Amino acid sequence: MSHAPPSPLRALKCGPLAGRVRVPGDKSISHRALLLGALSTGVTRISGLLEAEDVLNTAKAVTALGAPARKQDGVWIVTGRGVGGLSQPAAPLDFGNSGTGTRLMMGVIAGHPMSVTMTGDASLSRRPMRRVLAPLKSMGLEVEGERETLPLTIRGSARLLPIAYALPVPSAQVKSAVLLAGLHAPGETTVIEKEPTRDHTERMLRHFGAEVRSEIRDGATHITVAGDAELTGRDVTVPGDPSSAAFLAAAALLVPGSDVTIEGVLVNPTRTGLYTTLREMGADVAFIDEREEGGEPIADIRVRYSSLKGVTVPAGRAPSMIDEYPVLAAIAAFAEGDTVMHGLAELKVKESDRLAATAAGLAANGVQAAVEGDTLIVRGTGGKVPGGGTVATHLDHRIAMSFLTMGLASEAAVTVDDTAMIATSFPEFRGLMEGLGARFAPG
Repeated sequence: MSHAPPSPLRALKCGPLAGRVRVPGDKSISHRALLLGALSTGVTRISGLLEAEDVLNTAKAVTALGAPARKQDGVWIVTGRGVGGLSQPAAPLDFGNSGTGTRLMMGVIAGHPMSVTMTGDASLSRRPMRRVLAPLKSMGLEVEGERETLPLTIRGSARLLPIAYALPVPSAQVKSAVLLAGLHAPGETTVIEKEPTRDHTERMLRHFGAEVRSEIRDGATHITVAGDAELTGRDVTVPGDPSSAAFLAAAALLVPGSDVTIEGVLVNPTRTGLYTTLREMGADVAFIDEREEGGEPIADIRVRYSSLKGVTVPAGRAPSMIDEYPVLAAIAAFAEGDTVMHGLAELKVKESDRLAATAAGLAANGVQAAVEGDTLIVRGTGGKVPGGGTVATHLDHRIAMSFLTMGLASEAAVTVDDTAMIATSFPEFRGLMEGLGARFAPG
């Protein structure tokens, strides 16, 4: 696939940020709405779908599999084919940079007797797929050759076996892929997790009519889905993405005098670890008008400039904020004292090695940071981050946005080497930030 030339950008120190803003729809829920709509009978209407590259690639994929997804009058409409009813695509399915779309789709394809080739960009093609392929292969998925990275050719089966699978490490993507495959198997398929992960798949499966139950036994959660499922098309409203909201919240915390409200954000407890951590650091963060839409809790989040102190973030919190550690590291650079973040092994296999990229970006801008095993230590400056450096983003959208956010409060401008990949998750990032008062300039 072709790539746009790099587009570097500088973030400049700015005055107070203020206003009310709404971030794009949650990426995790957008992917799942498209996939479950495709596996349902009838029509699914999705309001607020995130129209970023990752999600649009999933929409193209379900369309290629015979379940057309199209936008009409501001709403996305998916014409479903029912569980097991998708058809052989005419060409490979290209997922661009999307690990979520790729891994969840493997669970969908597993229950169909067809051969599908899955491809992605250079970054996605380096990311490991072994953890999701292992349980799916035990259910009956076949993988051509010995490859465990994209491009991959997989063959599903109309006779999947139900399994009980204990997650070796917490992963909502692996859990979701197994549950989606379980829809096609007779009997019951169970995923056992020792640490809670995002539960969007379970919530949305129930919304579409699947039989799902969660039970805690022996200190672990057992999530069971009934097979031979029949799903029915539903209306879905996608709440604001908390991972995108994190950058606006961070900017408001760091720029003196700021007061920003982010409307309609998903506050599912499996996604709010960042806000728990920020409150421990002394941040003025409030959830206002908490309510529920489509089975998910949402709220307006008000964030005001705050003086922060370093904290220790336990490893057990990682699943609820895994995408937010780079921006937390940027925030921690301004705190008083050290912030110690444990349990970050997962960051090494994201769009980039986010652990190394985060530490290098901090060092380039005068902030001391150290990686010790799976722990990141940021030595806070007490409020004055020198800045002035250039950050290597390694084609990673969250690294780019995290350091652009940091630059809005740094003494000297912070430059990121590329911003083109921000479109994979948050194409409105720059426009929304500038609407609040942020300042950017070409790199």
